Amino acid sequence: MQMTATRQSPATPPSRTTKIVVHSAGGYDHLKLETTTIPVPAAGQVRIDVRAIGVNYADSVVRMGLYASAKEYVGWPITPGFEVSGVIGALGAGVTDLAVGDEVFAVTRFGGYSSHVVVDRGYVFARPRSVTFEQAAAIPAVYMTAWYALFELAHPRRGNKVLVHSAAGGVGGALVQMAKLAGCEVVGIVGKPDKVATARAAGADHVIDKSTQPLWREAGRHAPEGYDVILDANGVSTLGDSYKHLRRAGKLVVYGFHSMMPRTGGKPNWPKLAIDYLRTPRFNPLDMTNDSRSVLAFNLSYLFERRELLDEAMQQIVGWLDAGKLVPPPVVSYPLADVARAHADIESGRTVGKLVLLP
Repeated sequence: MQMTATRQSPATPPSRTTKIVVHSAGGYDHLKLETTTIPVPAAGQVRIDVRAIGVNYADSVVRMGLYASAKEYVGWPITPGFEVSGVIGALGAGVTDLAVGDEVFAVTRFGGYSSHVVVDRGYVFARPRSVTFEQAAAIPAVYMTAWYALFELAHPRRGNKVLVHSAAGGVGGALVQMAKLAGCEVVGIVGKPDKVATARAAGADHVIDKSTQPLWREAGRHAPEGYDVILDANGVSTLGDSYKHLRRAGKLVVYGFHSMMPRTGGKPNWPKLAIDYLRTPRFNPLDMTNDSRSVLAFNLSYLFERRELLDEAMQQIVGWLDAGKLVPPPVVSYPLADVARAHADIESGRTVGKLVLLP
C-alpha cells in the first residue's frame, strides 16, 4: 500500500542504495560500505537522492560507541550522518508542498551516510541558490548548532565581547559569523598558524593561535574585564579557564568535549577518558550564583522534537545566506568509499571548515 501512496520520479527509479554501516563500536575498519534496498518514504516523509553528506566530529564519536543519543535512538547497527543535500526522489503520502526533482538540504538524526535518505518533511529545506550541493550539505547541523548556542542560549548584545574556541572549524566559523551579525567583538582561537586566515575570513576581530601564543594571557589582553560569551566544545582542556574568563553576567556555552577524544588511531583511549572525566569541571550552583556567571549546554541531536526552534533557526540561516550576510564554510570533499580517511582527518584537528562525502 505504501508504494502506491508514494510519488516517484518518472525516470527509472534506483533499486539499491549504498550506505555506510557501523555494526559495533570500533576504529575506521568498522565503517562498512554496504548496499541494501532503497528506502521508501512513509506518510509525511520524502526520499532524498543524496548529492553530498556533511561530516561532523560527532560522527566519529558515534562510530566509537560513545554518543549517547545514538545508543538511545538507534543502537547497533547504525549509519552515521546528521546532514545531507540532494534532490527529492520520492514523496510520501500527504507531502504536497514539494515536488520530485526539487533541490533540498536536510538535517537527519543519524542515517545521513547514504546515497538515498528518507527524512520527515519538517526537516527538509529548499537549497539556497547561493550555495552548491557540497556547501549545502555542510550547513544544517553546524549552522543550527551555532544559531542555537548564540541566539537561543547566549543572547549576545551589540558590543559584547565573544570568545570562540576552534574558530576555524565548521561550528566555530559559523559562530564567528553570527556573532559579528549580532554586532559583537569576536576573538577566535585556533590551534595552528595555517588556521588563522580562516578565522579572520569568517570575521574574527582578533585571532589567537594557541600553538604559538599563550592562550589565556592573550585572551585576557583582548578582554581585561572578561568575556560576555564564551563558546567551548573542547571540554576538560579549556572549560575551567573559559569559566574564569567570563565577566559578571557572562555565559559559557558548552556543546562538545573534543579534547577527550583521540587525535590518531580512531579508537578511544580509555585511561585518558577516565582521567579526563574526573578532571572535567563541575560547576557549583552556589558558586555560579555568587560569581553571577552562567553555564549553558546542549546537544542538537536531542532537539529534533523542538521543530519550532529548528524551523526558526533555518529560516533565519537561509535568509542570511540568500542576503549574503552568511557564507558557507570552506569545504573539502571525499568519495563516500573514503569515509575512513575523512574520519581520520577530522579527528586529527588539522582540518578547516567542513568535510563532505560524495555518494
